[in-house]
Amino acid sequence: MPASQPGPAHGPGHSTARDENDLVAGFMAGDEDCLAAVYHRWGTLVHGIARNSLGDACEADDVTQQVFIGAWRGRSGFCPGRGTLAGWLVGITRRKVADALTARARRAALVDAGGSELAAGTGAASPLDDVLDQVIVEHELSRLPEPQRQVLRLAFYGDLTQPQIAVLTGWPLGTVKSHARRGLLRLRHAFEDAGEAGTLARLHS
Repeated sequence: MPASQPGPAHGPGHSTARDENDLVAGFMAGDEDCLAAVYHRWGTLVHGIARNSLGDACEADDVTQQVFIGAWRGRSGFCPGRGTLAGWLVGITRRKVADALTARARRAALVDAGGSELAAGTGAASPLDDVLDQVIVEHELSRLPEPQRQVLRLAFYGDLTQPQIAVLTGWPLGTVKSHARRGLLRLRHAFEDAGEAGTLARLHS
């Protein structure tokens, strides 16, 4: 995980004070402390699979976050009788990696199409404009300091509240709020400087 974030502390075989059955039961019951514990226990495993498959640390960070967000929201779908929580997380990871590879190919194709459209002199609004807006936002997000980028991606794409981001990252709520405020300010300035002031608003309207 990024150096600025407290990384997952344990692999799936590490013994902890909390019994794994209790951890799984708490996770399924919606205990946010158990979400943090599950993330720190198996985050390294998930991140390693994503990084090996995607070959990109930033994309692997995003997939790792998506996996745990998806697992948390879909926890009612986990059945302990069918396998372990770690195995379930690995299955989600593989699906998210496949989605990321598909999205990567789609973005490349759409950007190529956008270049052809511009070269042809067509300027009419289309679904392609929305995709290009997303590409612009991703580019600007990638230039932010890692903590700010992580908080904004969790808020924008994970649709998490700031308290939920604090639980997932292990950062104090005040730190999360500070990173969000500074990141949004940097994005606003970047879009104003680039003459794209409406892009962020269009993307998230």
